[in-house]
Amino acid sequence: MKLGELRYAEGTRGKRKRVGRGPGSGHGKRACRGQKGQRSRSGSKSRPGFEGGQTPIQRRLPKRGFTNIFRKQYQVVNLDDLSRKEIKGEVTPELLKQLGLIKRAKLPVKILGDGEIKNSIVVKAHAFSRSAAEKIERAGGKAEVI
Repeated sequence: MKLGELRYAEGTRGKRKRVGRGPGSGHGKRACRGQKGQRSRSGSKSRPGFEGGQTPIQRRLPKRGFTNIFRKQYQVVNLDDLSRKEIKGEVTPELLKQLGLIKRAKLPVKILGDGEIKNSIVVKAHAFSRSAAEKIERAGGKAEVI
């Protein structure tokens, strides 16, 4: 099968409704827009969430919770990610960026203890979970906080 020969399965694509094409179509005259009013006019659009002047739902519902603006957001890397890449020597955020395990080397990195690690490596990161630090040291490596 070639890419240019792909077709939709029979019956999955219906014809689009063409409105305002005469009385025989069943959608003529007012073209399914009703009689008068804002929505019957051409060019009528309203912004998302607008409810015709009624207080919108996002303002009627009570606010909940709290967002801490000083929250530190870590990029997380699991131990099984490190063991899958079979890294030798020293692991830094720059190396993790090169390997594609994190998006940005400048943001803080946290190593989590999901999985096992066999080879002894020195891991430099901004934070470690307790289990990750234990597993790295058990394998003969070192967990250094930057």
